[in-house]
Amino acid sequence: MHKRYPIMAALALSPLLLVGYLWLTMLSPLTYDRPDHLPPVAEGEHRVFVYGTLRYPLVRWWVYGRSGSPEPAQLEGFQRDGLDLEPSRDGVVEGLLLRVDHHELTRLDRYERLGVRYERVAKRLADGQTAWVYLRL
Repeated sequence: MHKRYPIMAALALSPLLLVGYLWLTMLSPLTYDRPDHLPPVAEGEHRVFVYGTLRYPLVRWWVYGRSGSPEPAQLEGFQRDGLDLEPSRDGVVEGLLLRVDHHELTRLDRYERLGVRYERVAKRLADGQTAWVYLRL
């Protein structure tokens, strides 16, 4: 009977450890310092094209506090390579168009590790709208 206690304790703590790990790696200001060379995020609404983990409502809720009402969108001239994009003359990437405010964009920048892991560039989508796209550095 006593041999089960460590297993039960580990199972009980697992969700807390997972939540702590996700917060530390994706949301915590302790693990990301916005590089000084990046300009501040402009006030107002921003359009962001997402094609990876941010397509999932739970991830969006976790990262910036709501799942939003994304619209289907396409980015031409690129193809997916895992969670990254690479230029491709005939490629089309399916994704979602998010509309976020400047606070939410700041949280997305932290999630994507802007200036460390990704850069945020304006790209024209297939429907003619311009949106921010995170591209691997």
